[in-house]
Amino acid sequence: MKRIEIKQLFSDSAQPLINTPVNVRGWVRTKRGNKNVAFIALNDGSTIKNIQIVVDLANFDDELMRHITTGACISADGILVASQGAGQSVEIQAQNILLYGEADPNTYPLQKKGHSMEFLREIGHLRPRTNTFGAVLRMRHHMAYAIHTFFHERGFFYFHTPLITASDCEGAGEMFQVTTLDLKNPPRLPDGSIDYSQDFFGKQTSLTVSGQLEGELGATALGKIYTFGPTFRAENSNTPRHLAEFWMIEPEMAFYDIDDLTALEEEFIKYLVRWALDHCADDLQFLNDMIDKGLIARLQSVVDTDFVRLPYTEGIAILEEAIKNGHKFEFPVFWGADLASEHERFLVEQHFKKPVIMTDYPKDIKAFYMKQNNDGRTVQGTDVLFPQIGEIIGGSVREESYDKLMRRIQEMNIPMKDMWWYLDTRRYGTCPHAGFGLGFERLMLFVTGMANIRDVIPFPRTPKTAEF
Repeated sequence: MKRIEIKQLFSDSAQPLINTPVNVRGWVRTKRGNKNVAFIALNDGSTIKNIQIVVDLANFDDELMRHITTGACISADGILVASQGAGQSVEIQAQNILLYGEADPNTYPLQKKGHSMEFLREIGHLRPRTNTFGAVLRMRHHMAYAIHTFFHERGFFYFHTPLITASDCEGAGEMFQVTTLDLKNPPRLPDGSIDYSQDFFGKQTSLTVSGQLEGELGATALGKIYTFGPTFRAENSNTPRHLAEFWMIEPEMAFYDIDDLTALEEEFIKYLVRWALDHCADDLQFLNDMIDKGLIARLQSVVDTDFVRLPYTEGIAILEEAIKNGHKFEFPVFWGADLASEHERFLVEQHFKKPVIMTDYPKDIKAFYMKQNNDGRTVQGTDVLFPQIGEIIGGSVREESYDKLMRRIQEMNIPMKDMWWYLDTRRYGTCPHAGFGLGFERLMLFVTGMANIRDVIPFPRTPKTAEF
């Protein structure tokens, strides 16, 4: 008999299947019952819902049933019937069960009890089988699909930027090196430094921290592009907001000004949140009930409200006024400060009570490529600030003037010997353009209500952690 996915049994199209034979396959969540009947809750990953399989023990071998325990993988044939019990609309009256793989109840770590997120990270090879991570991973798929759909519908081209690079987009230097040299005995130059001319690429290379710079090249040819791929940062941070390997979405658009940019940022994030509400209802309800009671209401509020546009200088004034009125921040507030998450969350959650797009930051705390304002002090940077997590999108209008860009590079002492190709875009047919970056895992934190970024990616990479 052909297998049917469990999610189909709970869909509107399942009605014709009532009182007909079906086959389901999956993993046992629980088994309970008495000496006459057993009730098996089966899940195949297609939905958060389990299908109940009712087993008349008089018709089944005792030895087989003894091996069907939590975690076991089975195939079950039976008749789909309307359920007599509460909690499910249909159930299966078992006629035949095939055991694919058993799970020793004495050693299988995912028993029917609460497990901490810390413990589940230790068994990362099994945690996708839990209800929570099944919900998160299904939503991760839906969010990725929504991202591609959004850009495709608006005439953007999916642009593949390299993972191996000789440039440091952020200027931070916290990059994973890529090399084929013998690390025990690398070739040396007369001054004792490593001779990278003998390396695979003939120069020092690393894993990329961003596809933005190459993405700008695509925008100056195709008009509107977006990247969506893994990026890497060798930052020795163990906070709940940082990963060493994460995914970034980075659109770049020719002929966009700052108003075009902020409008796209707002439209994009609302589209994704609305997609989650429309397409992930069961998983969202589970996460709302089990992880974050305010999740669905918070997502709906994002869709229903207009984002605030807030110049950095005005934001600082609001924070300074809050301090005068007795509010205490851990980190100092002054014009020129790089705002901490606590400052961003105060503006979003307490002052405006809605998402904020902050603009016009001091140039000294932003990247070299951001377009300078006429005041000589600020640049046309934009950060989208969200409740719970702070910054979720960072972007800017890019500086299109070759002379201004070169002066900024020199001011910041950025080594640009390998960046001639980037500067050429300002020498040959330069154009106004803008772009932003959205950390995919930051988005997933928001739409799932999870508290730690390590719990919204299948296999997190963090300092001292690359087990699975």
